[in-house]
Amino acid sequence: MSSNKNALIRYKTLDKCLKNKYKKYTLEDLMDECSEALFEFEGKEAFVSKRTVQLDLQNMRSEKFGYEAPIEVYDRKYYRYSDPDYSIHQISVNENDLKAMNNAVQILKQFKDFSMFKEMNGVIQKLEDSIHSTSQKSIIHLDKNEQLKGLVHIDILYESILNKKVLKICYKSFKARESNIITVHPQLLKEYNNRWFLICWHKKAIYNLALDRMEEIEIDDQTEYIDKDFDADRYFAEVIGATVSETQRPQNVIFIVTTEHAPYVKTKPFHHSQEIISEDQNGTTFKICVQLNFELERTILGMGEFLTVLAPRKLKKRIARSIRIAYSNYQDQNSMTEGS
Repeated sequence: MSSNKNALIRYKTLDKCLKNKYKKYTLEDLMDECSEALFEFEGKEAFVSKRTVQLDLQNMRSEKFGYEAPIEVYDRKYYRYSDPDYSIHQISVNENDLKAMNNAVQILKQFKDFSMFKEMNGVIQKLEDSIHSTSQKSIIHLDKNEQLKGLVHIDILYESILNKKVLKICYKSFKARESNIITVHPQLLKEYNNRWFLICWHKKAIYNLALDRMEEIEIDDQTEYIDKDFDADRYFAEVIGATVSETQRPQNVIFIVTTEHAPYVKTKPFHHSQEIISEDQNGTTFKICVQLNFELERTILGMGEFLTVLAPRKLKKRIARSIRIAYSNYQDQNSMTEGS
């Protein structure tokens, strides 16, 4: 159990003792109560020292955690609250606290109808009622699309990761003619560009499965779960998006952006590795170090004529090919229009 969790249990226990009007507590009694409370939570012997309880009482008296508890010593050895109605669970909040809570509620409200947040509806409503925030309109809007295909699966995937359950997923990729049943060990839910993915362990490798390609999911209780202790920051460190290659090394991608549009790329970097190589009248030249994947190409193509890839040659050729095909599509449409 973490030290923070231990401290919370001790504070809760001390609060219960200090507001008890029918029993007297010495410092030794408080030590015993805290030790017993920790034993109940941890299931093993736990001794809380005199020094620890003294520091806890000092913290509760101070402004450190916002308690400012009115703890007093009476008859030279017993501890209690001088205010018999006080409790650390009944702390009042000031106007600034209410404003901060209200802003948080307005953000949470935008997720109320989202599948994995439906259980939060009652909590959000209670918060609104308690801080009188229902009349305030939202001043923050988050981009979301509740109609995305596959969102219905988020709940079972989330619970399976949380409870370490193996899954059997009926999955049909865009390239496959038929669906396949695959057994996976879910590790992480990943969102990118308003699309959700399941990062999972399958056949001795990490796989990326799009939720919108999943048809059915069921829990496999017969197979032992493999926990890869997945580090998402490290896994996605060298890519844009959600597609990671286990064999490909990151490459230096160099591109120039026109002077007019360079500020957009400066203020919203494509990748955390982004740096400026040079600037002149033609524009700003940037460098990022990433794997070459589908999402990188889509990001580059999204800048249209305002961005030109300089290196590597392989990526430059792929982007040029995509632009030629797009140009050809418009040429074909023009021919059809002129002929009609």
